[in-house]
Amino acid sequence: MRFRVNLIVGGTLFVAVVAAGLLAPWLAHTDPVLDANLMNAEEPPGAAFWLGTDGQGRDIYSRVLYGARISLTVGIVSQLINTVIGTALGLSAGYFGGWWDDLVSGLTNLMLAIPSLVFALAIMAILSPGLTSLLIALGLTNWSFTCRLARASALSLRSQGYVQAAKVLGYSDLRIMATQMLPNMLGPIIVIGTLGMGGAVLAEAALSFLGLGIRPPQPSWGSMLSDARDQITTAPWVSIFPGLAIFVTVLGLNLLGDGLRDILDPQSRSRRA
Repeated sequence: MRFRVNLIVGGTLFVAVVAAGLLAPWLAHTDPVLDANLMNAEEPPGAAFWLGTDGQGRDIYSRVLYGARISLTVGIVSQLINTVIGTALGLSAGYFGGWWDDLVSGLTNLMLAIPSLVFALAIMAILSPGLTSLLIALGLTNWSFTCRLARASALSLRSQGYVQAAKVLGYSDLRIMATQMLPNMLGPIIVIGTLGMGGAVLAEAALSFLGLGIRPPQPSWGSMLSDARDQITTAPWVSIFPGLAIFVTVLGLNLLGDGLRDILDPQSRSRRA
């Protein structure tokens, strides 16, 4: 029963954030960048501005809605890149073994030894800040968990009877991995990918907060928090609502991943029961 609650609540929160980002042009009251009026600077939440305004007089409600687009784009695209890289490396390493397995395992251990955010900071320091650079940095630094999971699954699956039968029938190695092994390891990969999206959203917010991600005046939740540092006591709503948006998004993704894990892994569900 608990996994259903997690799945429903997490899925609802995630769908709501996605809908808010997709419908931002119709839901927003003003342009998040151009409609700045110093006469309305630091207005508290009210009838005119539902979530208040920032120091430039821009509507926080509109900026939070458009910020969802950036955060979700970074979370989904970067985790998709991580999933493809990690699955390809882990599946091939577990299937072929030998020197290739040793090489991939060593590279994976190296990536696990150093926090992915440190790698992302190094890449962003080389590249110019922006959405494309952010996708590259986060898409190349967090594949190690997926790789280790895919490798472990491949080591278990390669000795199964249907895999051996495919070899006898003359299937190529690529066909065996794509049609016989990959479908049987998709469940855990989907779960770790869902959880990884939440981590990518947090990483984007952290990099933007440090000035290495999305640059102002583009509406990013992390850059909005960075701009609000000096207004934390005079206008707390400027930082509360972007932070709340990050919290709701990450919470929804974590609950969704937890619910999917219980559905796709019967052993996990039985242990919880």
